[in-house]
Amino acid sequence: MQNEKDLFDMLKEMYPQHPRKEFVSATENTLRQRVRGMGKKRIFTKISVVSSSVLVCAFIFLWLISLNGSGTVSKVAHSDGGASLTYAMDEEKPVVYIYQSHNSESFFPELPEQQGYRDQPPYSDSKNVTLVGKELSRALKEMQINSIHDETDIAGILKSRGLNFPDSYKVSRENLQKVLAENDSIHMVFDIHRDSNKRRDSTIEIKGKDYAKIKFVVSKTSGNYETNKKFATQLHEQLEELFPGLSVGVIEKGINPQNTYNQELHDNSVLLEVGGIDNTLEEMYRSMDVFAQVLKVIIEKSK
Repeated sequence: MQNEKDLFDMLKEMYPQHPRKEFVSATENTLRQRVRGMGKKRIFTKISVVSSSVLVCAFIFLWLISLNGSGTVSKVAHSDGGASLTYAMDEEKPVVYIYQSHNSESFFPELPEQQGYRDQPPYSDSKNVTLVGKELSRALKEMQINSIHDETDIAGILKSRGLNFPDSYKVSRENLQKVLAENDSIHMVFDIHRDSNKRRDSTIEIKGKDYAKIKFVVSKTSGNYETNKKFATQLHEQLEELFPGLSVGVIEKGINPQNTYNQELHDNSVLLEVGGIDNTLEEMYRSMDVFAQVLKVIIEKSK
């Protein structure tokens, strides 16, 4: 039979975490109350292995949801060897919002069936820049930076509403406004695109590996032009410090045709053009992994 002390000793060995003192105290009180309740029912001396397992699982669950940097789905195995349980853990507030106004923009190396039609830029419903945004979100999560990655099929919405390609920013604006209204913790907004440049202009080799170059685009017609340009310049300089040559630089657009790229909605909003029509997803992913490091440095500097 395992008593209360045995349970705590076992958990210390299995899960060498460092929870807050107030959490340890609160959890200990909860277990004590549970044990006293069992005593009143005269079954304290008959706690089975199964009952002990339930207490262990409950303790582990409470412990895990209290950890900083949560926001993932963790699987906790039963101590009696049963099937795994999946728990959705509380997420920390997101600081980065990632979306793709031209979500179907794709790359020729990923679409061999389109290689014979290079007079038109490649587009795809599945192998597109949404995957690039997803990789950035994953890389940020690995660094304990929470983000919201919007995988909305903008191209599909345009088709269903009978809208044209230039209306993409109007559609993506809808979710952007909603997310910003519901999450005042968002400090950075990135709209990810694929540039139309060919491989020689969109790729750089660094330490024997090819990377898709990154271009920071700022609208001159946005009300947040100055602050967004300053932010984009900060991103460019930090990226150059880590991986010289990976950044194309800060490009100003939005005058002809006029387009704010929705950057007036947030003062740290930048349109990212990653790679070009001849880059592979692997090359794009490498660049996003590096860019996540850039964001981590900038976030830490701002604390």
